[in-house]
Amino acid sequence: MNALGYLRAMFTVDDMTETLEKLRKCGAQLVGEVVRYKNAYLLCYIRGPEGLLIGLAQEIG
Repeated sequence: MNALGYLRAMFTVDDMTETLEKLRKCGAQLVGEVVRYKNAYLLCYIRGPEGLLIGLAQEIG
């Protein structure tokens, strides 16, 4: 995901689980898994139906 040439956008979300559920219904697929970063964020990438890579971040706490 963090390689030269990857085009992506990243968005903050309030509820990762709910957001992923809604996006899956629209054809998005989780790339890898949801990870916890430094006990501050939940992070993941999804790929939309058109192939665009989108990052999602939820602040923990």
